[in-house]
Amino acid sequence: MTPVVDPPRPQPVAVVTDSSAYLPARLVEQYAVEVVPLYVVLAGRSGREGDDIGPADVARALGARGQRVSTSRPTPGDFVAAYRRRLAAGADRIVSVHLSAELSGTVDAARLAAAQVGEHVVTVVDSRSAAMGNGFAVLAAARAAARGQDAAAVATAARDTAAATRTLFVVDTLEHLRRGGRIGHAASMIGTALSVKPLLHVADGRVVPLEKVRTTGRALVRLVQRGVEAAAGGPVRVAVHHLAAPERAQRLAAQLEQALPGLRELHVSELGAAIGAHVGPGAVGLVVAPAGPPDGAQPEEAPEQ
Repeated sequence: MTPVVDPPRPQPVAVVTDSSAYLPARLVEQYAVEVVPLYVVLAGRSGREGDDIGPADVARALGARGQRVSTSRPTPGDFVAAYRRRLAAGADRIVSVHLSAELSGTVDAARLAAAQVGEHVVTVVDSRSAAMGNGFAVLAAARAAARGQDAAAVATAARDTAAATRTLFVVDTLEHLRRGGRIGHAASMIGTALSVKPLLHVADGRVVPLEKVRTTGRALVRLVQRGVEAAAGGPVRVAVHHLAAPERAQRLAAQLEQALPGLRELHVSELGAAIGAHVGPGAVGLVVAPAGPPDGAQPEEAPEQ
């Protein structure tokens, strides 16, 4: 007689995020993270980030003179549908971790949805960061959920990781950030005077200048140096992002592998449409997050590209 084996029980806490986290697909699948897409509007068409419009579409549009790209948050209804899917799949609680409220209305849409589903069921976390600055917070939450921790502990894991994560980047021009309202006009002037290449970072949820350098090559050197400073000799997880600049990104990643002895995990990826629309082609970014203790419930991912 064949023994009856009960199917695995779903995790009691589900983790939801938005598409601007740019999580590696295999980790989304491994930790069953629900990803809600933002919307991107190009000349003549609009669609969901990743599903309908990708980085190449945005890079082409921004490269064409006079063509603008805009983005918008998911709707509260999008989040309600996502939360109900996770609850129907067996979750008891949901932790929803998102792009900084200073950069997008995504968190507000998630909170409106949480009020409809039940704020005792859904906890919304503002990562006050962007791209994998948000993504590493999502992964910290997902790993905590996989260990069976409750919703409060899962949300705390996200907040603590987000607070300890550094997000830095350099762009070819600040014009796209200025047009999108993500950086002030006065700050954008530093990128035009004397061909200065500003190094920027995300601080208190906002994009702000960090320092000025003369060339893109020097900016990449400073990214590595700042990454080493952020790691402080400890174990870290790192992401390198770019838009239409794969050679720069690979060069930066190779230098980081040499410079960070505590590197646990490395992801190199092209920015999606929602963030790419605001930084423009040629942008390269670096995210450094503390790795923390080894995860007892899940194997550590080897450094990868």
